[in-house]
Amino acid sequence: MTAPVTVAIDGPSGSGKSTVSKRLAAALGLAYLDTGAMYRAATWWCRRRGVDLDSAAEVTAAVAVMPLEMGIDPADPTVVCDGVDITTEIRLSEISAAVSAVATNLDVRAELRERQRAVIAAERRPGGFSDGRGIVAEGRDITTVVAPDADVRLLLTADESARLARRARELHGTDDAESLAATRAEVVGRDARDSTVSAFLTAADGVVTVDSSRLDLEQTVELVLDVVERARRGAL
Repeated sequence: MTAPVTVAIDGPSGSGKSTVSKRLAAALGLAYLDTGAMYRAATWWCRRRGVDLDSAAEVTAAVAVMPLEMGIDPADPTVVCDGVDITTEIRLSEISAAVSAVATNLDVRAELRERQRAVIAAERRPGGFSDGRGIVAEGRDITTVVAPDADVRLLLTADESARLARRARELHGTDDAESLAATRAEVVGRDARDSTVSAFLTAADGVVTVDSSRLDLEQTVELVLDVVERARRGAL
């Protein structure tokens, strides 16, 4: 059997890391973990329980007992919390607007990092979704904190205009001036807030940067696949 591989991918909002990571995992037969979805789920959970998001202690206590199940099939990466499928709900604008309050809580980050490491470790053993072949994990601090020993570490980035246009098309179906303006606060604002607790705007030592500003999805996936294959052959 092919030796298990862990691919860690970080990047800012709108860089395409979720779509690229799912495509990469599917192409390689690996599991897929969206760590950003875990922070969104934690936000949903806190709101469901009526937790004051401005109270770090209350948020930390709530997340510590959060019953969360992350689906790691790249074709169907579900998120189930307290028995409720919230895969779609955590993408709503009210969650996007509130998630940084949870994601910048250092105790919450410590809790969710341990859960993320557990998922990654499980997928390196036979019997997991990918039968121990490995996993693609993506987020903000996967290459540096969660899985700094990953076999392949990538920073997927793009310039601000490209990222804004992509997110505007995703959220509003168009990248006209009005949609770009409505999207700017979410993309630029959230990156600024999250960068206070996580380094995902520049690559750490040993992390390969892939700039997708002038690439379409297919080109980006092909480039990332090439990086992974070269790394597995020891060519990087």
